[in-house]
Amino acid sequence: MLRYLLKKIFILFALLAGITFLTFSLIKALPGDPALGLIGKHAEEEDLKRIRKELGVDRPFFVQYFGYIGLLAKGEFGRSYYTNREVMDDIVQKLPNTMKLALLAMLIATVSGVFLGFMAGIKKDSILDKTVSTLAVTGLSMPVFWSGLLLILLFSLKLRYLPPSGTGGLRFMILPAVTLALPALAVIARVTRASVIEVCELPFVKVLDAKGLRRTRINVIHILKNILIPLITIVGLDFGSYLNGAVLTETIFGWDGIGRFIMEGIIKRDYPVIMGCIVTGTFIFVSINSVVDILYHYVDPRVSVYGKSV
Repeated sequence: MLRYLLKKIFILFALLAGITFLTFSLIKALPGDPALGLIGKHAEEEDLKRIRKELGVDRPFFVQYFGYIGLLAKGEFGRSYYTNREVMDDIVQKLPNTMKLALLAMLIATVSGVFLGFMAGIKKDSILDKTVSTLAVTGLSMPVFWSGLLLILLFSLKLRYLPPSGTGGLRFMILPAVTLALPALAVIARVTRASVIEVCELPFVKVLDAKGLRRTRINVIHILKNILIPLITIVGLDFGSYLNGAVLTETIFGWDGIGRFIMEGIIKRDYPVIMGCIVTGTFIFVSINSVVDILYHYVDPRVSVYGKSV
């Protein structure tokens, strides 16, 4: 296990190095001038040169890049060009909001997706199965911004049950969490259905059925246990995508999280904010994948963290 963890840590640092270099290169290739964005298009050239020097964006590319790597080595992300606040402080403040939204979205997607997919798989080719399959395809096909706007139109503007935007308690979380959960719910339902159908066709299920075990016991204990591996994979990857892919959802609903923070950074060309959010997202995603790999071993002892049978 120690060797496995050391390997994951090495991969994490390699990924961070590659992603920071690629992201830094792409940011510098984007059109736009952060100094111009700070003081306006009617600014004097001398003022622009002074601001560029203060921000450090007038230096050669590799000088800027290795300077940023030096900040990362000290556990810092630099300061925002616009607020002059430490980016790390803002991320620490906003990350819990994204975590709360992601956890609620994961709960909605996992419980609903497993239940619908399990029932559809047990009742293969029934009306329920066809209905769930149709809804799953619809959920996968509908863009997040479109489903979010529809939910706002129905539950906020028409029925007036829930607030359309803002950061707050559970009432503010429901609409963005449901919007974020819909694509994942569809994927979980499809994977669960396919896994249940595959397991139901295995010989041991037919033997248990022939021995007279109650169908409920077979479904809940034996079938459900055998579909946990693909479910853990999907749920783990989806949770990482909730944390990193909530940009549109948080922007639509005005939720004060990492997704909205990085969107504001992109619009303003606030390079430290963009880089800080991307490095944080990469770290979270790789960490979640590592946890999922370890969980494989405990769910199914035949799976080893070393890629060999135990």
